[in-house]
Amino acid sequence: MIDYKQDKLLSIKTTDEQRIFPAEPHYNPYEPTPYEALDQLFSRYRLTADACLVDMGCGKGRVPFYVHYHFQASAVGIEMNPALYEDALKNKASYSRKAKRGRGSVEFQCILAQEYNIQPGDNVFFFFNPFSAQIFMTVVQHILESVEKYPRTIDLILYYPSNEYVYYLLNHTQFKLVEEVQLDCFYERNDHERILIYRMNKGGL
Repeated sequence: MIDYKQDKLLSIKTTDEQRIFPAEPHYNPYEPTPYEALDQLFSRYRLTADACLVDMGCGKGRVPFYVHYHFQASAVGIEMNPALYEDALKNKASYSRKAKRGRGSVEFQCILAQEYNIQPGDNVFFFFNPFSAQIFMTVVQHILESVEKYPRTIDLILYYPSNEYVYYLLNHTQFKLVEEVQLDCFYERNDHERILIYRMNKGGL
């Protein structure tokens, strides 16, 4: 019911009971991020209007629309599945008709995460355990290369993080854990139901 009401508020459709299993073994099934998790995360983590969040494995676009609606921040959704990408575009058309005009934008690209060309303004990256550790490491390396060219502060937000993701960031990067959000509604049943926020400061504020 909560998801349905939030979808209605945003004028989008992301609540269908639908699990899409990708053909490649390195990718995990699509599942939308629960709105309850987003509410808890963003009650403690605030985006500025000049932020740009990149959602790796965005599905139908729930996270990008949520971020833009609540913070007027820009968001980019990266989705490899053409059917989900088309749903995201339909949602964008519906959202745009009702959303308040203001700062920020919502965009989508139908490509593999490791093929996304990271932009100088991208500074927050959201992962709901979308793919294998090997692909995650490749994406993070691309982020690090971008920071070398365009120094700035980068945040990584990991929902339902795998142990491999955490190990890699801890042992092979300069990212530091700055906050852990244990999700009240889920954590007692499953200790993976948490959100970890990592940050790397390099020339940023």
